[in-house]
Amino acid sequence: MIRFTVLIALLLSSPMTIAGDGDRALGARQVLVLGRVSDDPKAHAESMRPILDYVVPRMRSVGIREGRILMARDATQMQSYLRRQRVDWVSDTAAMAIEYRRRIGADLMLVSVRGGATYHSVFFTWKGSGIGSLEQLRGRSIAFQNSYSTSSYILPAAELLREGIALDVLLSPLDRPAAGRAGYLFARSEGNVVTWVQKRIVDVGAISNLDWNDLAQKPGNPLADLEAFHRSQDVPRSIEVVAPTLDPKVRERLREVLLSAGEDPAAAEPLRRFFGTQRFQPIDAQVERSLAELRAEVDLVRERLE
Repeated sequence: MIRFTVLIALLLSSPMTIAGDGDRALGARQVLVLGRVSDDPKAHAESMRPILDYVVPRMRSVGIREGRILMARDATQMQSYLRRQRVDWVSDTAAMAIEYRRRIGADLMLVSVRGGATYHSVFFTWKGSGIGSLEQLRGRSIAFQNSYSTSSYILPAAELLREGIALDVLLSPLDRPAAGRAGYLFARSEGNVVTWVQKRIVDVGAISNLDWNDLAQKPGNPLADLEAFHRSQDVPRSIEVVAPTLDPKVRERLREVLLSAGEDPAAAEPLRRFFGTQRFQPIDAQVERSLAELRAEVDLVRERLE
């Protein structure tokens, strides 16, 4: 993760300087700001620009004339942006959406369908490792992606903790956990998690079933020498979050535009570019129950490991 903030302004109509707090208070409601926690701002901005190009012209009835993108270096900074309404709208994992709602009262608006409305974690190891259950991870090492990942940290770590397996953060792949415990490291990307297991740098990895299935379909099948042995519960894939102080009229119109986008041929490419989104769905009672269960997992991991 980079250690500095990268700010990118995307001007979708007339040229305009970056809006400060004072500008926003004096009528900057004409600007819709889409945010993301990113360690690759350029690539992510290219993915986010098309959806703003699609959304902004459809929000003129509530005064929106321009769209911008604001990147944050981490979740803490994004919370600050949402609290101060420097960012109006952010798309993030379910675990991070829960944190935004709990810490600053952010509004969870819609579920993003990206290869499915839900997903889960897959635990895997190399064929012949002798590992076939979570209990066998005692004395072994596991790779997660990063501390913000739902499918490659929160869910698998919670699974282990609920099985009564304590976790030690390892200093390096050469480090080993204490007796009877499992050790974990962050590999920074799903690809690295897979590679670390393939090269036997760690004993086990955990990624989402969507990433696992995508890799299995690639030429040459990168997973040919790997095998899955456990999965977590299903949780919402991704959540569209809006700032707690966003004008209700703007929020409702944004919700309407995103909900209808899945049926609009003009939105097909912007949605695809927006991290493989197919459509958006309302947050119903079933989703709220799933989020409540996930919040318990988040609490467990934060309490025991952080």
